[in-house]
Amino acid sequence: MLHAIVHGADVQDRDGGIILLTTMFGMHPFLRKLFADAAYQGPGFHKGLARILPHLETEIVKRSDLAKGFKALPKRWIVERTIAWLNRCRRLAKDWENLNRKGLAFLRLASIRLMLRKLCNPVTIFPDRL
Repeated sequence: MLHAIVHGADVQDRDGGIILLTTMFGMHPFLRKLFADAAYQGPGFHKGLARILPHLETEIVKRSDLAKGFKALPKRWIVERTIAWLNRCRRLAKDWENLNRKGLAFLRLASIRLMLRKLCNPVTIFPDRL
């Protein structure tokens, strides 16, 4: 997780995305492409993004109208997998926090825990090459 903001449920994804990207301004100049779902395809989001981060290319990953049942979408599964990993933390499983800053603190702690687990228990892809 590079950055996060916790806000009220009355803020739409599009608006929250612009708020998030505004606070990231200059923090990660290496970012070149943003993958987003259909909730971010409005003209307001694209205008706001062009004003804040003009070099960032956006690709909207949409589900096909012809698809029936479950189908893994490109790049989208990475986000869904990460959310599932974070939701393993009991404190994030429910909306118990009454302050956004507490929710953000526990989200960061869960992300640090996940990162440490990945770093301390590396998966060996080719054990025969060691």
